[in-house]
Amino acid sequence: MSALPLRRPPATNEDPAPATVDAAVLARLSSQFASTAADHDRSGAFPRPNFEVLQSHGLIGLVTPATYGGGGASLATARRVVAAVARGEPATALILTMTYLQHHAIARSDSRWPPHLRERVLRDAVDRGGLINALRVEPALGSPARGGLPATVARREGSGWKIDGHKLYTTGIEGLSWLAVWGRTDEPAPRTGVFLVPRDAPGVRVIASWDHLGLRASGSHEVVFENVAIELDHAVDLRAPGDWAPDAGSQTDIDAHATQQAWMTVLLASLYDAVAQAARDWLVSFLNQRAPGSLGAPLASLPRVQEHVGEIAALLRTNRVLLDDATRAVDEGRAQPATESGLLKYTVTNNAIRAVELALQLSGNHGLTRQNPLERHYRDVLCSRIHTPQNDAILVAAGARALQPSTGVTA
Repeated sequence: MSALPLRRPPATNEDPAPATVDAAVLARLSSQFASTAADHDRSGAFPRPNFEVLQSHGLIGLVTPATYGGGGASLATARRVVAAVARGEPATALILTMTYLQHHAIARSDSRWPPHLRERVLRDAVDRGGLINALRVEPALGSPARGGLPATVARREGSGWKIDGHKLYTTGIEGLSWLAVWGRTDEPAPRTGVFLVPRDAPGVRVIASWDHLGLRASGSHEVVFENVAIELDHAVDLRAPGDWAPDAGSQTDIDAHATQQAWMTVLLASLYDAVAQAARDWLVSFLNQRAPGSLGAPLASLPRVQEHVGEIAALLRTNRVLLDDATRAVDEGRAQPATESGLLKYTVTNNAIRAVELALQLSGNHGLTRQNPLERHYRDVLCSRIHTPQNDAILVAAGARALQPSTGVTA
């Protein structure tokens, strides 16, 4: 097994310096994960071996603060890791991204989680590779980002809570250790929020329903909670429903929300940009090797082909510039408003989809053949559209903001 890629520069103050990651190790992981990506895509099996490798390199606890034994990584470092993993096998990268986002949220100084539970979850990631994800979407509610009370209900019973509910799209459920379940209390004035449920708690039942076009190995099955008992303090963040609005609370709360949104959009956009990069790499190799007899030279020699590959290069360069700028802003404490983060996701993911579509046009039947990875890259990159925030919500929010005279926005 390779040596751990984490490196921690000398600290310049009392806090440990954030870890960095060895680029050569990341390149090897991309190649290793790519070698089995088609197998995971065909079977839809949870990519457990990939997570064993990531844990052996200390990468599951990368975002966990150094005080809990983790890497304390910046967004820039987390983005490099997610992109490298996604270039090889994007379902693995998606599950890892969700864990990173949860770690970042619960480790923040403004986190409402009880300190002992925060430490338990974060140390579990470092010591045992414990994964965590938020379970939010429901059959009737859809995504809670669009409002409404969840049907998942927690009721007080004895010294704890009992939970009943039904969740969809529980990415990574077969490998998770912790479930951050979005639900409401059965109180006369219901509170909504997060209940921390151990994955192995009695009454947690998985319905293996995930049979998707792309990201097939993400294992985003349904989960049913039937009289699931948790301790009282596992209701880690309950609030009045209105207090969850992005603009609710103090300026500190609003800034924290903007930072979390920026982490989410940068990591998700980086994931799908990496899928487009993998498609571009396959295309370049194909065009240089494919030499039809009627042409007597590789397809790469044709000006029309060069033009379209140049368009792909322009799309991916735009993505890199936007992602670099947004990442730098977050790591320097200048996270942009959530509307700007939404536009980043919209632009980068649409560019990624367009880049893969151009690759398919250039490769013809070869690109749609199952033995070639391009058709898988296309199926995977299309999944970028369904992540919160979705395109319509992004554009409505951006348009409403632009139409406010006080913003000073000009055409």
